[in-house]
Amino acid sequence: MLVIGDEILSGRTREANVQVLARALAPIGVDLTEVRVVRDDTSAIVAAIDALRASHDIVVTSGGIGPTHDDITAEAVAAAFGVSLNIRDDARALLEQAAADRGVPVTEGLLRMARIPDGAGLIDNNVSAAPGFRIGNVYVMAGVPVIFEAMVGAVIPTLPTGTPLVARSLRVYRPEGAFAADLSLVAEEFADVSIGSYPQRRDGTFVVEIVVRGTETSRVEATLVRLLGVIGGERS
Repeated sequence: MLVIGDEILSGRTREANVQVLARALAPIGVDLTEVRVVRDDTSAIVAAIDALRASHDIVVTSGGIGPTHDDITAEAVAAAFGVSLNIRDDARALLEQAAADRGVPVTEGLLRMARIPDGAGLIDNNVSAAPGFRIGNVYVMAGVPVIFEAMVGAVIPTLPTGTPLVARSLRVYRPEGAFAADLSLVAEEFADVSIGSYPQRRDGTFVVEIVVRGTETSRVEATLVRLLGVIGGERS
């Protein structure tokens, strides 16, 4: 995933879309393996897109396809693929219809969102009508969380699927250092599953959540049982 926007890097806006994407991909067996955040700079966006699309099967971007001058993602994606960027009739029709339904004028800013790289397919947006688009293995989506989520919902049924992960977890009310060695031994024994340890505070109490993930339910359950026997805790 490539998150685009100065507002994310400045801390003015809290990033909310990574979790949405990860939670949507997990049930279809697609792993989110990398997230990058880049500023609103064409060369930085192009470099990131080129690197990610060459090393991953699917790239999803969020941010920078709105109506203002600093929304430059569409230009950057077109540059990365070496294609033209123009107002496209089908995208324009969607925006003009939405404007008519709302009783607002069709402005130059509105039509900026109808600029689509040549050869791209549109991604539906049932919230505000302004479409995202797909070109190659890159899916370009809005940064506004409610719109991003809608676009993800439109794209998920079209993606290739893998084997969904099974996840189980337990809570341990001791510091990680107290059971780290035992946890490592269990991880070595059950090397075909993933075991993660996540310390946190809940209601003023220190707790560690151990999450076990794998593709076979029986192995995940066996790992959890072993962990309960070795380090204690309770299922969560």
